[in-house]
Amino acid sequence: MSNTYAKDTLRYSKKYSDVLIANNASKLLMLSKDKQRLVMAALSNLSKFLGNYQQWRESIRNAGLRWSKIDSFESFLRIMNNNHNDLMEWLRKASATLDDEGKLYLRFMLLSGLRKNEGIQSFNLIIELSKKGRLSDYFNEELSLLEHYRFKQFLRNTKNAYISVLPKDFVMLIANSKPVSYPAIRKRLERNALKLRIKELRSYYASFMVRHNIISEEVDLLQGRVPKSVFVRHYLKENPVELRDRVMTALGQLEQML
Repeated sequence: MSNTYAKDTLRYSKKYSDVLIANNASKLLMLSKDKQRLVMAALSNLSKFLGNYQQWRESIRNAGLRWSKIDSFESFLRIMNNNHNDLMEWLRKASATLDDEGKLYLRFMLLSGLRKNEGIQSFNLIIELSKKGRLSDYFNEELSLLEHYRFKQFLRNTKNAYISVLPKDFVMLIANSKPVSYPAIRKRLERNALKLRIKELRSYYASFMVRHNIISEEVDLLQGRVPKSVFVRHYLKENPVELRDRVMTALGQLEQML
């Protein structure tokens, strides 16, 4: 597990251990679907550790709980509910409340399409390696690629980060800045009565890219997903230079919106 997921697993195991002890999974029905799945996963790990996993599985079945699957109708509603209309305005307001490093982090999140925790790790890793004179271990200058796959913290069971195409001058801005902390950024935004919309920058990036000459399979690759389709697994081949050029063109257009 990643450090973050391990901490969440431990936290939920402690908080909801009474559900496992009472062998009454029906209490989880009051939770949202997303939280239900997280708590069920945490308690499954705990039950395996305690040696009563079969009883826990039976409790889940008796409660009528199911491991949540993608709901196509919910996905349709999310697609049609375009809440990106004011995201750039939010980004400008949020940037105005943050210090230089915080502003740079938000810009990094928009241009990389990474998940928020991956963004923090990547941002700070750039700074760390640059200070050690080892930035080339991470940033492939020739291809303008941050090669996340070279570092195990970006490779997890289900959520991975493989590569990000970014301009060299932007990467060097980060290299010469200071490390960032997500809690500090979150608190600053909350103090200024701004919603936390950092996660939305990832979906905005994906939507923008597919509208600007990057096919969906390439967006998946850039965001750490390798679909199980026959086409992707056996036939899709990429020319790194050609992909870099198309992504850089799209990034240039995206930056004009800031």
